[in-house]
Amino acid sequence: MGRLGLAFSTFFRVLGNQEFASVVAEIDPKAPKRLAAPEPAKKTEALAPKPAAPPKPPRSEALTLLAALQREGRFIDFALEDLSAFSDAQIGAAARDVHRGAASVLKRMFDIQPLRSESEGESVTVPSGFDPQEVQLVGKVAGEPPFTGSLTHAGWKATKLELPSWSGADKVRQVVAPAEVEI
Repeated sequence: MGRLGLAFSTFFRVLGNQEFASVVAEIDPKAPKRLAAPEPAKKTEALAPKPAAPPKPPRSEALTLLAALQREGRFIDFALEDLSAFSDAQIGAAARDVHRGAASVLKRMFDIQPLRSESEGESVTVPSGFDPQEVQLVGKVAGEPPFTGSLTHAGWKATKLELPSWSGADKVRQVVAPAEVEI
């Protein structure tokens, strides 16, 4: 190591190590003499541990929901199945089962309720200052609110959120539905 490298390493070691700094000060007779700093009082109290960060969920809540829709309504099977070989009656019968299972999941986990109380087709007035996340204006929209129109869809809102906790192994956290083997 050259002198420049030695100077840098010594400089930083002196900054970070009180004992080494004292030794270096004794080597240089021109260095100002200082009294040793008193030892800091040792704390008798144990330092409080830092609160642990909440653990990252081992699985996406979206996958948990998708797994419930598949388990209770065969939603993925229905959506990804090639339906061209089936009759309309067969598709309709399958759709009833998917509908029943999906509705059960949505009611249990989200308690989905209509956003508006009016019936579809009923006349409604949308006041100024309305929230576009709650009311979407469709058709020929012109001018400034308030707007009066016919309700074409009441909208939906979740009144609760109760997704089940997933407790499987990390290696299968992406599995939405297991393969089934009949014996």
